[in-house]
Amino acid sequence: MAVDNDIEEVWDDEEPEQGELEGSNAEPIERLRIKTDKRQEPLRIDKFLMNRIEGATRNKLQQALDEGLILVNGETVKSNYKVKGGDEIVVFDTRRPESLEVIPEQMDLNIFYEDDDVMIINKPAGMVVHPGCGNYSGTLVNGLAYYLKSEDIDTDALPRVGLVHRIDKDTSGLVVIAKTEKAMTDLAAQFKKHTVHRRYIALVWGNIEEDEGTIVAHVGRNLRFRKIMDAFPDGEHGKEAITHYKVLERFNYVTLVELRLETGRTHQIRVHMKHKGHPLFNDATYGGAHIVKGTVFTKYKQFVENCFKILPRHALHAKELGFTHPRTREKVMFDSALPDDMQQVIEKWRTYTGGMTKQLKEQLDGQ
Repeated sequence: MAVDNDIEEVWDDEEPEQGELEGSNAEPIERLRIKTDKRQEPLRIDKFLMNRIEGATRNKLQQALDEGLILVNGETVKSNYKVKGGDEIVVFDTRRPESLEVIPEQMDLNIFYEDDDVMIINKPAGMVVHPGCGNYSGTLVNGLAYYLKSEDIDTDALPRVGLVHRIDKDTSGLVVIAKTEKAMTDLAAQFKKHTVHRRYIALVWGNIEEDEGTIVAHVGRNLRFRKIMDAFPDGEHGKEAITHYKVLERFNYVTLVELRLETGRTHQIRVHMKHKGHPLFNDATYGGAHIVKGTVFTKYKQFVENCFKILPRHALHAKELGFTHPRTREKVMFDSALPDDMQQVIEKWRTYTGGMTKQLKEQLDGQ
């Protein structure tokens, strides 16, 4: 698929089931993202895309539009929509991604642990896990291919051997990599049985009333906007999802929480916290990238915007990862520190709310 615009690939946040890891015809994947030139003259969207996507036909594009797989400025449109200057167009595809040659690239990998069977990578926010349309290089798998070749490990099977699970581009934290096919099979079975320990730390909007609790709601594709997930409490759609949460610290307007996954659905934490009314701080996809709790008081608004600049992503970190070692059968546990961007923002909220006088708090709340 050839285009003359920048393309951005979007990957799942939480660990998918093994079948989802290998691809599914039912799972839409973002193929390309186009920002039109400000001088763009009005043109039907199907004609516009036919000129930019090699092999695209009007019938295929109209079908994709009807199925809600093409969004303009975040909204579904009809085939007679006329593209104008400044539009952002996102195209999704339900077909399984074509196999891509993994090009080994030398890069600095934060290897948290390694032995003959597994590696634990502490992935930074902003790194895509797997190559895809628009992300042919600079991904974790590209770096792994180079590193493993240097150890004389056959990487022809990448990514089948290697990736056991994945986390979203903008989620930081621990990822386990299998170095052998036996380790891959064993670890994949542990993820499928939900026996892997996964503990995340998140900063969410609002003051969660309970000190701890459990969120139970099916998670599946939004019925209207296929690129995002949604919670279905009645269980008629999606798959069962269970998230346990515990409050670590309260900052009046936001709350620091730990989250333990009993299941591993796509975007589970982000969707469940939005469902509970506490979206992740600066999560643009699920409603956390604006002031959700608090006031319109100018100084408060400036404070939040400054926090967004420090943490230009959703505030989620995969802190702990534990499983049964595929060779020794011993329980192993790994724990990573919060990255600097999250630490800085947490400290700013701690100072902001802790340093305010009671009178100022009342003034802010009354605005």
